[in-house]
Amino acid sequence: MNVSITFRHMDASEAIKKHTAAKLGKLQKFLRQPMTAKVTISVDKLKHVAEARVSSGGAHLEAKESSDDMYTSIDRMIEKLGRQIRVTKGAAEARRRTAKTAARVGEAPSAESPPVKKAAKILRPAKKVVKKSKR
Repeated sequence: MNVSITFRHMDASEAIKKHTAAKLGKLQKFLRQPMTAKVTISVDKLKHVAEARVSSGGAHLEAKESSDDMYTSIDRMIEKLGRQIRVTKGAAEARRRTAKTAARVGEAPSAESPPVKKAAKILRPAKKVVKKSKR
């Protein structure tokens, strides 16, 4: 994990560096390949801004957050990155899953493996009909 932290318009703080590196380290366990992160921490007027660019393999994620407190900005930025990782990871797993089932559907059924049915459409629950009373 390679993390570079840049401070803009403020003094570098060891506590903020440690906090940011620790939070980014928790995201590494969700990624398959080592990640590279470039974090910029700045102050714009009275707002504390934290922004990050994370690269891991083919995935490139960006997040920017601002608030009145620097630690809050960093935490919210990490939450955004975590959400992006979950979405991209879920989409990739879904593609792999459908590719496997499509490959198995195209095969001739054998005695060893049970036949695989095509994926059923997701049905939404029916809407409730509310009758209006006549008055």
